[in-house]
Amino acid sequence: MRKTVVLNVVGLTPSLLGKHTPLLSSWATRGKSVPISPVLPAVTCSVQATYLTGKMPTEHGIVSNGWYFRDECEIKFWRQSNKLIQAPLLWDMAREKNPSFTCANLFWWYNMYSTVDYAVTPRPMYPADGRKIPDIYTQPQEWRIHLQTELGQFPLFNFWGPNTSIRCSQWIADSAKWVEEQSNPTLTLIYLPHLDYCLQKFGPDQNLIAKDLLEIDTLCGDLIAYYENRGAQVIVLSEYGITSVSQPIHLNRMLRENGLLSVREELGRELLDPGASKAFAVADHQIAHVYVNDPFYIPKVRSLLEETEGVARVLDDTEKPSYHLDHPRSGELVAIAQPNAWFTYYYWLDDRRAPDFARTVDIHRKPGYDPVELFLDPTITFPKLKIGLKLLKKQLGFRYLMDVIPIEASLVRGSHGCVPNSDEDGPLFITGLTHLLPDQPIQAVDVCQLILEHLNV
Repeated sequence: MRKTVVLNVVGLTPSLLGKHTPLLSSWATRGKSVPISPVLPAVTCSVQATYLTGKMPTEHGIVSNGWYFRDECEIKFWRQSNKLIQAPLLWDMAREKNPSFTCANLFWWYNMYSTVDYAVTPRPMYPADGRKIPDIYTQPQEWRIHLQTELGQFPLFNFWGPNTSIRCSQWIADSAKWVEEQSNPTLTLIYLPHLDYCLQKFGPDQNLIAKDLLEIDTLCGDLIAYYENRGAQVIVLSEYGITSVSQPIHLNRMLRENGLLSVREELGRELLDPGASKAFAVADHQIAHVYVNDPFYIPKVRSLLEETEGVARVLDDTEKPSYHLDHPRSGELVAIAQPNAWFTYYYWLDDRRAPDFARTVDIHRKPGYDPVELFLDPTITFPKLKIGLKLLKKQLGFRYLMDVIPIEASLVRGSHGCVPNSDEDGPLFITGLTHLLPDQPIQAVDVCQLILEHLNV
């Protein structure tokens, strides 16, 4: 088998290859690059599941980064169990062909409790006193201590939130080298999220993200040289492209104003009550699964969605199969945003009644994806002082609320999820094995087989 490494450079598109990515651009010219026709929704969990199974969401079941768990009446995002993927995985396919095959998964999603040989992924600790402590999950388990002893604690707060930086992708890259030295896997999958942050904050304006492009380019150049020196064939790919947006759409507020969404009050704050709602939206970038608990209201909800400015298309049960989203986890309706728009999870009508987690980084409690977590509240006069005082409370053992995130969706300038208008703004696949790639764009479902062909299985 041919030793292979896949660098998943999130957000990288053909249009971003150029003067700010000299190493990647030079390396790409020595091989071949083709666009990937993205899966819908073009979001992390759905795309990665498609790449690793060769199946569409209707078969693997990952219909978004999160969905409504109907039997629990709860919305859950960023689950981590590999058991949620309902299709055979790439490493199992390869192992069937060659029992000596081994695979290391570095931070691709659904990385816990899988049949992969080696795994490293975030798993923070949440003690009863309310703290969030950076940590990781590893397979083998004993690697957890060894990795963080040698590389330092996983920089969780650089992985997501207003403090994101290249430090996180650098830690992932260093951990990949550590795993390589320990186990020499046949296939290594490496997730490098750095561009995801700046692109959502600023959009694909290279003048604003030049530093970030150079940082990820340097990191990728180092990894490519390292693995090629070890005889590996390197693939560089991305999951989606991020395009400019200027219009946030508050579907849940619209549904509430029309008497369809219910909230409950807790300590003067409002919480979305999905089990009691006639309809609600689970927003995820530019796609929203709209769940309608009472089928009687489906025509009304569809009509309201279609009348909402910024909504490009609404899919029902007759249309979802064409978009490979006819799965029980999908909403009764699926809303797709126009290219310049994206969906918020906001459901309150008065910011004073917003839940306390709305102004914090809390990816698991929020009933939808919230890119505003990348920003510090611009109304805070001395944000570093406020954060310092919060951290002091933490060190002294007091409960604290890191409420430094704004409730201002207009700050977000980049999004993804729908299919871009141009291949230049979409994901790509680059390899030195030029004979394996056609001269036209490939489909997202083709990536799994292409990786297997790189392995020569």
